[in-house]
Amino acid sequence: MIATSPGSAAVPMLVLTQQQDHVEAINATLRRAGHAVHCTWLPDARDLPDALIQINPEMLLVFADENLVELETLAALRGRQQPPVPVLLVRAAIDEAVQLEALRFGAQDVVSLANRERLQLVVGRELRAFRLERTLNATISSARESQQALRQFMEGSADAIAVVQEGIVVDANPAWLELYGLSEPDAALGLPVMEFYDPESHAALKGALVACLQGKWADQPLRVTALLADGSSLPLELQIGKGEYDGEPAVRITVPARRHDEAALQQRLARAVETEPSTGFLHRRCFVERLRERLQQPVKGGVRFLAYVRPDRVEQLIGMTGALAFEDFVAQFGALVREQAQPNELCGRFSGSGFMFLLERGTPRDVEAWAENVVRKIGAHVFRVDDKSVTVTATVGLGLVPASTTDPAGPVADAYEANRKGRENGGAQIYSVDRTESDSRMVAYDKIWVRHIKAALMENRFRLVQQPIASLLGEDKGMLDVLVRMLDEQGKEVLPSAFIPAAERNDLMKNVDRWVIGASMSFCAARKPAGVFVRLSRDTVNDKSLPIWLANQLKASKIEPARLCFQVAENVAMQYLLQTKELREAVRRYGFRFAVEHFGAGAEPQRVVDHLRPEFVKVDGTLMQGLATNAMLQQKVKDLVEVAKTVGAVTIAERVEDANTMAVLWQLGIEFIQGYFVHKPEEVVLG
Repeated sequence: MIATSPGSAAVPMLVLTQQQDHVEAINATLRRAGHAVHCTWLPDARDLPDALIQINPEMLLVFADENLVELETLAALRGRQQPPVPVLLVRAAIDEAVQLEALRFGAQDVVSLANRERLQLVVGRELRAFRLERTLNATISSARESQQALRQFMEGSADAIAVVQEGIVVDANPAWLELYGLSEPDAALGLPVMEFYDPESHAALKGALVACLQGKWADQPLRVTALLADGSSLPLELQIGKGEYDGEPAVRITVPARRHDEAALQQRLARAVETEPSTGFLHRRCFVERLRERLQQPVKGGVRFLAYVRPDRVEQLIGMTGALAFEDFVAQFGALVREQAQPNELCGRFSGSGFMFLLERGTPRDVEAWAENVVRKIGAHVFRVDDKSVTVTATVGLGLVPASTTDPAGPVADAYEANRKGRENGGAQIYSVDRTESDSRMVAYDKIWVRHIKAALMENRFRLVQQPIASLLGEDKGMLDVLVRMLDEQGKEVLPSAFIPAAERNDLMKNVDRWVIGASMSFCAARKPAGVFVRLSRDTVNDKSLPIWLANQLKASKIEPARLCFQVAENVAMQYLLQTKELREAVRRYGFRFAVEHFGAGAEPQRVVDHLRPEFVKVDGTLMQGLATNAMLQQKVKDLVEVAKTVGAVTIAERVEDANTMAVLWQLGIEFIQGYFVHKPEEVVLG
């Protein structure tokens, strides 16, 4: 609990002590010396990391005789602040040995309530030093940014650069004007910067501009579609940095010039040989070669699918546009489809008007969401072929690539066949063929996996991998998500997508979940992370013996239970609402935390949080597919954030994979993100 004494907030201070009388004594002593202090009482050291971030104090006073916090821990916390917050230790007795110990661990001095005048003088000295250091750091940072901007101009950079203040372009160099097709030197000045970009780019660009001004934007390129003066559009990658203009904060937007060095020229020549000039996609032969190479490497997480995208009613289109002009349509169609793919996604032209993609995503539902977005984008687009305006629909055929598959022939055939069936059923849809689910040998398949899973449990051949959860609001909290991997008898890693379905069908998920919980507790005991998220399956939610087992594990591990957060998928929670509520109350009694993942996948998110009142909600990763350019998805995520706020739940976005999505999430009020854009999973060396 944090309690705050009344008073002015001119000098925010933290006082770590179990006695409120000490806080009042500090407050009165410093006010008599002319310091308008605001003392925040901190009786529990576990609240110290959050208090340092939320209150941003100018001084921390620690009553060291109470032993509320180790000095090593205090030094580490102090070092995370920039500039480091001054720390004074308060002791009943002071000698040189005590002062030496304090200085060794980074404290500024040791004071005593017995000598109030010395306390006043030391506080005044350290406050002056802290404020001088803070001002100096800000000045140095500002000078560096100014020098960087000046250097870009003085070196005759060909980069296109514009300076934006409060959403308005206040300066632009000749390269910028040339890039956007503007002839007058002042043509861009005074205009909203959004006028230079397609509306679908606005949400990501707005989020990035605001985040940059607040120092929260990482050095990541932002993908946008620029609108040029002649009415055409141009895909660009923007570099965004904080700067100044006329002494006021501003944002510098840069489009790096193309540098024609020899290595880049060789790469472009290689790409030119492998790709079609009209569409930019790989030739079929090159795509198949690359696909075979990619499938030799196991996917690190999630699932793989092949997606075959083709316009519907091709013969009618050819009759409308003419055989020669049809290739122009195909080029436009391909460019629109390719905009929906990740920058390094493998894609090729597979037939006269069809394009094949290798998709690597978190879940099958993510793949379906991507395909739905492609179908929607194509259906809403107007293609211009010669003097004609053409609208079309398209079908996406999906073929699963099983984790153990290295030969693309089967998945390619599945995607191709799925596309054909989808077009025969009317088109404008996604259609999937999943061989595994329809395989008549499923029973035999499960028997093999059940034997492997049971052997791995007996021989402790499971491993955890961790994925960091990053903050969008400030310093990271040190939270992470854990996932499970199985090792085969040769020590090779087996992904969950290969063995979890068999475990679910054969009542083995409770055993797997308990292994994960036990390993996560061991990890918490050894590493003491701020928060570890552990997902529970449907079978575990319905397991009445789990609370007693958890209590025994907690006694054995002796961890702080708040370090562990159990998460349940929204659809499971809704299907078994009573059981989930009972589980939620049980883990709360023991001090564990609770989260709902895949939040927003169902139809009643408000009902979910009203019943379960979780500490965290994880917004469904499916909503991240196409979020940067989809206003409807953005509104849905914004609504989910508001729903979470009604119960005070912290929001985390799942499966974030690019900077544009991060920029939009920041603007929508999401507090944390996880996914490959943050970090790929790493092994936890505990098994």
